[in-house]
Amino acid sequence: MPLSLLCNWQETLAQCSLDPDIDLESDKKHQRFNIWKHSYLKTCAAVDQELEQHRRIDSFSSGTTALTIVRQGELIFVANVGDSRAVLATTGEDGSLVPVQLTVDFKPNLPQEAERILQCKGRVFCLNDEPGVHRVWLPDADSPGLAMSRAFGDYCVKDFGLISVPEVTQRHITSKDQFVVLATDGVWDVITNQAAVEIVSSTPDKAKAAKRLVQSAVHAWKRKRKGIAMDDISAICLFFHSSPSSQQVHAASLPK
Repeated sequence: MPLSLLCNWQETLAQCSLDPDIDLESDKKHQRFNIWKHSYLKTCAAVDQELEQHRRIDSFSSGTTALTIVRQGELIFVANVGDSRAVLATTGEDGSLVPVQLTVDFKPNLPQEAERILQCKGRVFCLNDEPGVHRVWLPDADSPGLAMSRAFGDYCVKDFGLISVPEVTQRHITSKDQFVVLATDGVWDVITNQAAVEIVSSTPDKAKAAKRLVQSAVHAWKRKRKGIAMDDISAICLFFHSSPSSQQVHAASLPK
């Protein structure tokens, strides 16, 4: 995906610079966002199509979320497919860190998502033993029970409302913004945005912050959801500094 995104961004940028109807200097911020958004839409469509044709990957009954951030100067561009989440830690007026959720968790019960799924003849409901956990089901079979409304792969429900279209947003980074946490829903199911920010910020060694967040989520699962199979737990921490060249990225994932 990164290589495809870079190629599409370079291609889109070149096309815009050659288009006489597009003035890249008149509204630089708006044009920059449109270029990244177009690049993301094209990339996600290509990646999903490539997965469908991949002989060694079962993309019919399995899939993945995709959450990415690109930093360009003092702007970040966020693209989200699925129910992984990006949370920014920024400094509040009293000096404490405040979490700002940058993405929407694309669950099947969100009004616009449910409407699309139902229009495509898919079904959305919770199992009796899972109240509050809405899933996507085939029109005439109680499968696959996918707990998100957007994903790469999972082609068994692609004709019934599941899409791989990303939501693309941008944000200007200021001196108050400290870091961003990207994590899968296995983290957010048991740890709040505020708790995640506190765990990361209180870790002396930034290189170990993502690992500590993952370990905290594992312990929380065992404590809060005893007997329930642990969901995917992965996290990436992107730390901001005075210059883009000195930013640090650290990742961790629960070993399978």
